[in-house]
Amino acid sequence: MKVGIVGASGYSGEVLVKLLLGHPQVQLAAVTSRTHAGKSLASVMPAVRGIDQDLKFIDSDPAALAAGDIDLFFLALPHGAAAIYAKALVTAGKRVIDLSADFRITSLETYQKYYGEHHAPELLPAARFVIPEITPTTWKTEAKLIASPGCYPTSVLVPLVPLLAAGVVAREHIVVNSLSGVSGAGKKIEEAYLYCERAESAKAYGLVKHRHLAEIEEQLAQRTGAPTIIQFNPHLAPMRRGIATTITVPAVAGATVESLYAAWRSAYAQSPFVQILASGETPDTAYVTGTNRVDISAVYDPRTKNFVITSALDNLVKGASGQAVQIMNLWSGFPETTGLI
Repeated sequence: MKVGIVGASGYSGEVLVKLLLGHPQVQLAAVTSRTHAGKSLASVMPAVRGIDQDLKFIDSDPAALAAGDIDLFFLALPHGAAAIYAKALVTAGKRVIDLSADFRITSLETYQKYYGEHHAPELLPAARFVIPEITPTTWKTEAKLIASPGCYPTSVLVPLVPLLAAGVVAREHIVVNSLSGVSGAGKKIEEAYLYCERAESAKAYGLVKHRHLAEIEEQLAQRTGAPTIIQFNPHLAPMRRGIATTITVPAVAGATVESLYAAWRSAYAQSPFVQILASGETPDTAYVTGTNRVDISAVYDPRTKNFVITSALDNLVKGASGQAVQIMNLWSGFPETTGLI
């Protein structure tokens, strides 16, 4: 199967390139970049020297891509730009996996509140938000356009959805604190992201209306059957990649850490990319970097009657490109782990 990447020169695009070049079931047939059009892939990404298949970057022309023979496209573009390409590609019958936020939110009103104008609102009803571990499998036959989730939402939804669905935790007073590596901001030349500014520095940002909050709360409502409001506090941490999330949530009457773990084991018994750690063994970003895993763990605090849940993932792999490849595998009938282990 031929695949292409639109916007392949960013951080998530580079991870996608590496994963797809090594994938035994697909041929990476096109990589696009307006900045690097005409340059060889290896000259822009020296890490793929020798395995780059002599690929060159081409211009990001939606009409030309739609007219070609590539079966499936990944959109590794900023929100806003992705919708323009999705419109051309989906109309031409191509399958599309979008790594931006353009199709993660089903409500146009909510999207506009957090992101502004939407450039292809007519595609929203056809798009499917997919975290493979928690999304019902009907998306495999229904969709032509997949919204691959954000890194923060994946770190929150994977541990929390089964617990809310099983009635183990309360819906009120949920507080989420998340730390992200600097690569989560994408490749940009801004003073705030220079090494001297970020090294030895950690700070909260995006309070109290981070864009991923809309995605998280909409999915919590859809996947657990009732509206759920959370306090979401993102932080920028002095590391290149990784997401570390701590969720503090009240336990329902009678719930124990054993019942919490039972809900997780039931939900993720067949999920190769969810690792459930023992209570008290907190996940570490150092051990998920470069993997498509999300590690989760929980403890119970008898003093506050809260569960304290922790998760960790690589924001560029399970939080972006690896999850997109996982989705492609399932969508195309390949083994879920192909090219990811």
